Amino acid sequence: MNINDKLFREAKKYIAGGVNSPVRSFLAVGGAPIFIRRAKGSKLYGADGRSYVDYCQSWGATILGHAHPAVVARLLQAISRGTSFGAPTEDETVLAKKIKDALPSMELMRFVNSGTEAVMSALRVARGYTNKKKVIKFRESYHGHADSLLSKSDGVPGEFLMHTVEAAYNDLHSVKAAVGRHNGGIAAILVEPVCGNYGVILPKDGFLAGLRAIADRCGAVLIFDEVITGFRISREGAQGYFGVTPDITCLGKIAGGGLPFGVYGGRREIMRKVAPLGEVYQAGTLAGNPIAVNAGIAMLDELSKDGIYDILEEKTEGLCDGLRRESKRAGADLNVVNISSIFSVSLEGGKFKKFFHALLRKGIYISPSPFESCFLSLAHTKGDIDRTLEAVRLALE
Repeated sequence: MNINDKLFREAKKYIAGGVNSPVRSFLAVGGAPIFIRRAKGSKLYGADGRSYVDYCQSWGATILGHAHPAVVARLLQAISRGTSFGAPTEDETVLAKKIKDALPSMELMRFVNSGTEAVMSALRVARGYTNKKKVIKFRESYHGHADSLLSKSDGVPGEFLMHTVEAAYNDLHSVKAAVGRHNGGIAAILVEPVCGNYGVILPKDGFLAGLRAIADRCGAVLIFDEVITGFRISREGAQGYFGVTPDITCLGKIAGGGLPFGVYGGRREIMRKVAPLGEVYQAGTLAGNPIAVNAGIAMLDELSKDGIYDILEEKTEGLCDGLRRESKRAGADLNVVNISSIFSVSLEGGKFKKFFHALLRKGIYISPSPFESCFLSLAHTKGDIDRTLEAVRLALE
């Protein structure tokens, strides 16, 4: 039995399923997960003594790479001053200003502890603002594990889902039909501008603008869940990339420099509904945690430098074009979709499991699920990409 098998067996004695988030269990690909000891730049270093080129990057959060020197330096300074106050800090305002500078639609915002909290809170505010109950979401999207957004989980009473209406992503007719069925009762339209949990699915031309128009006509709040796309596909997020402005934006851990963090915000008149300004209640002792806030400041400072996103896109295009070439050369059916520094790789049937483990044996760590996104960081080098493409060539053969 290898070290990962031993660690997984021990973990399962105390932690449900041996992991603290389901996809980490390798259920979709089989085998024991890789247990990580440390990470630096583009690499993960496992308990098995091996290094892995990491294309998960904490599910997109470490866009600068692991343990980036600027983030680490600011974190050390912040930790020396204390880890949690449960009271306001000046740094919270500094980070909020930087976020608003990148995403002007976030006129007022509120920090929370995760993307799930951000989306859950945004929906509550939308309902409080519109005095309506129904929320349209898309079947292909994942918005965290709040009860009203999980249609396929035991433990979620049907009553919790009675105000959640599902539509089909990239299908404006299904959205219009949902609006028509509920006769002016739609409080919000919630969308991932780019789907990232069903593989990467890009919006068709006019889809996001169509959602904006529908929301305006029916008096609904348009919410962009940018937990994956925020600061990933551009500094201005998906809303800047596609030129469509939502009423509320939700961001996740990337806005906290890879630490546990979330934020939601939008039009001032809507966000003024949040207590203590209004009657929509939301609170959290660790919201605006000084450590996460300082990591976010360091990250946004780095991302504001000229040419950062050009570099990220060039690296990702180089990798994904290479993946397509290797697939064609091998006569394989590798499906590759990418936008900016996000991509997904899938294969038909049970082939993905074999492909994943073939890459893992070569020290390449991609998402352990064909339905999850992969990510590049600024730390990935040409050598990393060349090594990856060689491993892919051998895996496909």
